[in-house]
Amino acid sequence: MKDHNLNDKVIVITGGAGLIGRAFVQGCAEKGARVIIADVDEKEGQRLVKDVKGKTGNNEIIFIRCDINNKDNIDGLIKAVIMKYGVIDALVNNAYPRNRNYGKRFEDVRYEDFCENININLGGLFLVTKEIADVMKKQKKGNIINIASIYGVFAPDFEVYKGTKMTMPIEYSAIKGAVVNMTRYLASYLGKYNIRVNAISPGGVFNNQPPGFVKRYSKKVVLGNRMAGTDDICGVLAFLLSDQAGYITGQNIIVDGGWSL
Repeated sequence: MKDHNLNDKVIVITGGAGLIGRAFVQGCAEKGARVIIADVDEKEGQRLVKDVKGKTGNNEIIFIRCDINNKDNIDGLIKAVIMKYGVIDALVNNAYPRNRNYGKRFEDVRYEDFCENININLGGLFLVTKEIADVMKKQKKGNIINIASIYGVFAPDFEVYKGTKMTMPIEYSAIKGAVVNMTRYLASYLGKYNIRVNAISPGGVFNNQPPGFVKRYSKKVVLGNRMAGTDDICGVLAFLLSDQAGYITGQNIIVDGGWSL
């Protein structure tokens, strides 16, 4: 059985300069993909291009500044990629835009902030997906992978946040739950164009959270009693991007080490 080879596949990764995005970019580059980092953080994006090229020897890594809520940005992204490669094989919807008031406890969330965060996140995912899906329809092939979350499927355990300034924002659960169902909708709608649409729902990813939180969260994890690392998610992404997953669509793959059992 062949490895999850991504040689020469043209893959657009939104939010590619973020924590998980960086791992996705490097993982795809290691497997021979042509990777487009679509992000608003130009400084970090350009730094990532240089870093990944150096680590992988893959020179087909480019950064294109793109706000997924800006149609002109998206049109520019598409034009640049098609001009360079002639095709977009895959879109990884990894960006997670939010406003400055995001992340508050339920009691402190203002209606206006709730609506804005839903709009810029789901609205952005909708917009970039719609525009790139139009390209894929003309190609008669494509692959879209949405990054959801276990909190889009299961209720948060608020006990793990005790003693910290952290919480699980209600916007996050609403957004990620919608991403899971949008995945099913898009898989059903776009299947006739030979476009696959799947989602990945990671569990908690370690990002230097407070030790108390990490300990309480990890107690619920069956495999290794630890939070996920970015590498734990990259393997699933590589599989879904590969031709080996060519008969899989409309699925939400949960990667949580058994947290949800």
